[in-house]
Amino acid sequence: MNTREVELRGHIIDSLILPRALDIIMDMGGDFQILEIDIGKRKSDPSHARILVEAETPSLLNQILDELGEIGASIAEIKEAELQSAPMDRVLPDDFYSTTNHQTFIYHGGEWVEVEGIEMDCMIVVDPESRTARCKPIREIKKGDLVVVGREGIKVVPPERPRGKQGVFEFMGSEVSSEKPLVTTIKKIASEITEIKKRGGRIGLVGGPAIVHTGSAPVIAEMIRLGFIDVLFAGNALATHDIECALYGTSLGVDIDRGEAVSRGHRHHINAINEINRAGSIRDAVEQGVLTSGIMYECVKNDVPFVLAGSIRDDGPLPDVITDVMEAQNEMRKYVQDLDMVIMIATMLHSIATGNILPSRVKTICVDINPATVTKLSDRGSSQAVSVVTDVGAFIPILLHEIKKMNGLGD
Repeated sequence: MNTREVELRGHIIDSLILPRALDIIMDMGGDFQILEIDIGKRKSDPSHARILVEAETPSLLNQILDELGEIGASIAEIKEAELQSAPMDRVLPDDFYSTTNHQTFIYHGGEWVEVEGIEMDCMIVVDPESRTARCKPIREIKKGDLVVVGREGIKVVPPERPRGKQGVFEFMGSEVSSEKPLVTTIKKIASEITEIKKRGGRIGLVGGPAIVHTGSAPVIAEMIRLGFIDVLFAGNALATHDIECALYGTSLGVDIDRGEAVSRGHRHHINAINEINRAGSIRDAVEQGVLTSGIMYECVKNDVPFVLAGSIRDDGPLPDVITDVMEAQNEMRKYVQDLDMVIMIATMLHSIATGNILPSRVKTICVDINPATVTKLSDRGSSQAVSVVTDVGAFIPILLHEIKKMNGLGD
């Protein structure tokens, strides 16, 4: 048998990391021996386990070690992380290490070095002069970059499950379901938001056009005006229909107040794009008095940055939309590392895209009427996401009401 010792540290019982590790070993056809285990007795006490992993072949052992590394197991025998030079631009050395979205360290120069800018499905590149390590997507790899390969000298630290029953991330720890008490859930989310803002944290919103279609754009606009949203990620659709609503009172040509299609209303979103094009940009439209309300108006007036990422379906698009998706992704990266929470509302593609570049330490709330949106987000690796399966038109007003009540802002 081929063997290797691994270690697990932290709240490995509460976070179910230990049983997951043993399941991985057995499910993949390996075997194990628990050599040492020390379980913390108080809530603040970490636990520690040392496990001998056994497999019939070296390749199977390496596969098991890779899977264990994803959940935070580290090889007990500490060796320097192995580095190899990239042979060409955008080409990786064999056996490159692909990152998770969890906090990661490499053992380099006799010490553990934290990897900067962590996100999933990237490579770790080491700068020998500054002795730093950071994430790079494959498209940014340059010939000669020193890329971490193999499994040696790599330590992954997943976020731990909260202890107790106070937080939404403990309360919502079950499978995706619409059968959860909506108001109770929203109160807990509002409490998390309030706590984050009181300590000076930052919250991002990823929004889809259903926010406008359901008549909730003024609610989100008020959240921005009150300082509860610090950055907005969206596409052309949310911005276009928000501006359409502000200019004409419609969304997709449907009167928001009456819920009825208006004559020639199908032209309104093109009219909205045309007016912004005439002004020059969304900011220019606000400064010229063309745009006087709505989500995008409040972003401009309150210096809340926004990134509008385009897609193949876009009309126009608005002049502020970034049509090069890689450029849009890099623009989003400028903000995600500083966020404490992201609220994703009614947009599958933008939610998954944001999840792909978020560190797992960022608390994530995903709200959608379609359970598949949250399921896909989790399947792509955003395991920290909490799901709320409901109509966004019901969720958003209740959320603002609870936030204002908790912060003494009235109705």
